Amino acid sequence: MSSISTGRMIDDSSDPVKGRVVWMPAKSIWITAMSLIAIIGGPATFTWSAFAVFTLSTAITICLGHSVGMHRLLIHRSFRTPLWIEHFLVYLGTLVGMAGPFGMIYAHDIRDWAQRQRNCHDLYAHRQSFLVDAFWQMHCAVTLAHPPRFEIEERVRHDRFYRLLEATWMAQQLPPALALFAFGGLSWLVWGSAVRISVSLIGHWLVGHFAHRGGHQGWSVDHVAVQGYNLPRFGLITFGESFHGNHHAFPESARLGIEQGQLDLGWHFIRLLERLGLASAIKLPHMIMPRKGLRRVGLPRDVGNRRPVGQR
Repeated sequence: MSSISTGRMIDDSSDPVKGRVVWMPAKSIWITAMSLIAIIGGPATFTWSAFAVFTLSTAITICLGHSVGMHRLLIHRSFRTPLWIEHFLVYLGTLVGMAGPFGMIYAHDIRDWAQRQRNCHDLYAHRQSFLVDAFWQMHCAVTLAHPPRFEIEERVRHDRFYRLLEATWMAQQLPPALALFAFGGLSWLVWGSAVRISVSLIGHWLVGHFAHRGGHQGWSVDHVAVQGYNLPRFGLITFGESFHGNHHAFPESARLGIEQGQLDLGWHFIRLLERLGLASAIKLPHMIMPRKGLRRVGLPRDVGNRRPVGQR
């Protein structure tokens, strides 16, 4: 998550600290509605087939959509793929229910810009208590007194498909919801839509909360407001996104689980695309210009400056 690496920032005469947290009605009502339907309707409509639909649809939208499509491809350009595949993956990412493609790019860019400064607002740093951070992250936003300016790449901001997704990202839930209801009834609808969306959004916040507060750290970046940490136990269910310390070290890397034993299913999917001739220009840590202040931690001095091994 690096606005600097993607070159979208066009004005840095701003302040990452001064600002106020404001309630975002649409965002708040959306996640509240999905969560209430999941809490009330989930147990009432549970079937094993509905649970299977929830598991499969969550894996597809979070792994292929959010992690690979939105995060590694659209935001960081960590690899290339034909436009029809990019569109499909970003569409799956939109179905996660966080935002449209432009909203996701902006949210990543401003947070990463703030975290790279010497200090930043508490919301960007996840400094508040568990419950306060939950409310802030899922129901609010920061209105900075002097925000930075970003400009999305011309090819992306003029893409008609992305413009459609941005304008209709909530409504994009309707076609799959209708299909779920047609094939599996109310239980499939509740578990494949509301339960999936609420679990995905809350899970995304949980990873962000804990991955910026402490944990395993193989790499550190000096003189920044926020460090990233790895949550190794959650590598499988987050499809590699929990290796956030690695991501802070190498934001443009297509592979997040860069150390031995770090399972990264998103990376394995990118490798599958590569084998099929559908992915190229794949960026890995040894190909990326090191971040200023990046250093190895937690290892003996004689290996302190080595790059990760086993890139492929």
